[in-house]
Amino acid sequence: MHSHERARSRQLKSVRPQRLLPLIVATALFIENMDSTAIATSLPQIAADLGTEPVALKLALTTYLLALAVFIPVSGWVADRFGARRTFVAAIAVFLLGSLGCAASQGLGQLVAGRFVQGVGGAMMVPVGRLVLLRTIDKAEMVRALSWLTIPAMLGPMLGPVLGGAITTYAHWRFIFLINLPIGVLGMWLAWRHVPELRQAVGPLDWRGFLLSAGGLVLAMAGLSVVGRGLAPGVATAACVLVGFGLMAGYVRHARAHPEPLLRLDLFKVPTFRAGVLGGSLFRIGIGATPFLLPLMLQLGFGLNPLQSGLVTFTSTAGAMVMKTLAPKILHATGFRPVLVWNGLAAALAMCLFGLFRADTPYWLMVGVLLASGCLRSLQFTSINAIAFADIDQARMSQASSLAAMAQQVALALGVTLGGYALSLAGTLSGRPGEDPLNFTFAFLSMGLISAVSVWEMRRLRPDAGAEMAGRAQAGREVAEPKVEARPQA
Repeated sequence: MHSHERARSRQLKSVRPQRLLPLIVATALFIENMDSTAIATSLPQIAADLGTEPVALKLALTTYLLALAVFIPVSGWVADRFGARRTFVAAIAVFLLGSLGCAASQGLGQLVAGRFVQGVGGAMMVPVGRLVLLRTIDKAEMVRALSWLTIPAMLGPMLGPVLGGAITTYAHWRFIFLINLPIGVLGMWLAWRHVPELRQAVGPLDWRGFLLSAGGLVLAMAGLSVVGRGLAPGVATAACVLVGFGLMAGYVRHARAHPEPLLRLDLFKVPTFRAGVLGGSLFRIGIGATPFLLPLMLQLGFGLNPLQSGLVTFTSTAGAMVMKTLAPKILHATGFRPVLVWNGLAAALAMCLFGLFRADTPYWLMVGVLLASGCLRSLQFTSINAIAFADIDQARMSQASSLAAMAQQVALALGVTLGGYALSLAGTLSGRPGEDPLNFTFAFLSMGLISAVSVWEMRRLRPDAGAEMAGRAQAGREVAEPKVEARPQA
């Protein structure tokens, strides 16, 4: 009897990393994604309440993503220095503090500030949680574990449009941020009990690198976000953009000379990492505009209320959830390269189809296209997230995770920014009001084209790239690309 119980205990312990840890990290992802999607659905009402135009509220979206991008690079160092569990729990607490600030905001500036605080917490939450998974789970189980992570987390974007629409329609948009509190407290309790206190010996933080990269991103993205909005003088805006790019160029020179830079740019020498991050960023730029453009089109262009809009858009996430369960099997059957190329093109085409929607388009057709788009997008994201780490050794997993996560947020912020520009440009060129459906057609086609360009980087992968992670090769064998240790260091 005792031997049976011990065997059962060992079995539970072996299951825990693949099941329990992804679910805990998914709690953080849930509140992050729910907020983002709920806000996107409620943009017209939030804008009216705060006395600004809906397109200007892209600042609330991009500020959050920018805060993520700025602080994500130090998340790995903080986790290694202070412990993954402490960092993860503290990050959730900061995110909840930002949620309270958003709920209490009385103007655009206060809302943007609250979203920035949320971004600081988010920068430590999910990257640190993902780092725990990368360090505790075998590569052969990584795709499955990432699927377990994202399935519950997808409930956030699935419930977000519907819940945000219902709250905005029948109550007040401020409650969107307040529902984070009980969920976040639950996540903190579970994390303190079950997340291991992983840490590694680290040297001093590369403060110069942090200031160069953070300053460059903040200035460049701030300048790009306000171009043409009349929120700042044109000279100041241009100066922000130029100085921002100058600082980022300075970081590249700094990273080449520094022995332990904040962001290891030499990781781009690994083909799989380069494809997952650079190619994945191009894909995310296009797709990142969708949560911003689609609710605006449905509400301002077609006249739907927030709840009706949410009921239409959530089907995309429902498709994504279905695909998460199938992604490991598809990758095992085909490998990464065919999926990244052909599925990437299909996902970009599906996004272009959004621009063909009209007010009289049958709901069943909209739902069908969104459902298919969600499946395609989900498979692409799972593949991109996995292939990036296929040939990264454990010693540099922290740096790789931070760099990949930063690139992801920058790409999403650029997607929102460029989507807003495309919409404004279409209105200027056509002379039609901003909410005219033809303007959205131009915007969706433009962003879909950007996503399609990502396939160029994916085509450069070897046919057997990521074979071990896809379950098509034995661990440590038959992997065409050598490990990072065998590669020259920058």
